[in-house]
Amino acid sequence: MATYASYKTLKADQIPNNTVTNAKLDPNARRCFCTKWFHGGVGACACGCCCLFTMPTGVRKAYWEIWGAGGSGHGACSCNRCHHYAGAGGGYFNAKMINTNGNCQYTVCAGGNYPCYNRECCGCQGCTTYVNGFNLSNFCAIGGHGGQAETSWANPCFSYYTCCLAPGNNGGDFGMGNHIGAWSGPFNCHCHLIFTAPTPAPFIGASQGQEINVCWIRCGCWTVPYGMGGQGGMTSYCENCCGQGGTGGAGAIKLTYQ
Repeated sequence: MATYASYKTLKADQIPNNTVTNAKLDPNARRCFCTKWFHGGVGACACGCCCLFTMPTGVRKAYWEIWGAGGSGHGACSCNRCHHYAGAGGGYFNAKMINTNGNCQYTVCAGGNYPCYNRECCGCQGCTTYVNGFNLSNFCAIGGHGGQAETSWANPCFSYYTCCLAPGNNGGDFGMGNHIGAWSGPFNCHCHLIFTAPTPAPFIGASQGQEINVCWIRCGCWTVPYGMGGQGGMTSYCENCCGQGGTGGAGAIKLTYQ
């Protein structure tokens, strides 16, 4: 016996091909938001994540958010005088909204942190994160600045900003840079207390500081959050140095599609 519910049922073979197109559908029809993350591991020598991703059937819009890897930390680069230090910078951010289709393919690569353990004054820049594919061109987020150590006793330096990114920079709709951590002040040979802080990646967040207080020497920790600048090596007394900086946090990619 037929029911009211059976009259409302519409079968696929009752709809001629190409009569119901995306242009004829309400924007809220088939609304289904899905989110996928791409990232490597954490810690020293963490590999990134590079793969070929295929959009699922029925997807029409994709929003990419990407972060470069954080810069690596500085070393304690002199054995005969105290330093002042600037923490490493977090990775840059970039975002892009695109039209896409099911079965479109994208090369996705979240930057890792290569083994750049610094005993030198300057750390290494973090690795770049990027996505290539349909409706994307030169879309990337660069890595953060490496940390720096400076041995002048009298000339304090200050954080420098590289945060201003114009629309369309690095192939995105909206991007945000980062800056290296603020310099600690100048000290004499017996610098008993030194503090500095690496910066996090935009919109990921986290807070990290490093301090040395009459313990002469320390190395940077190997594990920091994704996109964050790495910790540096530090010394608080003359003739005790060779502190080694750690690597920054690996990059990450967030894809939201419908």
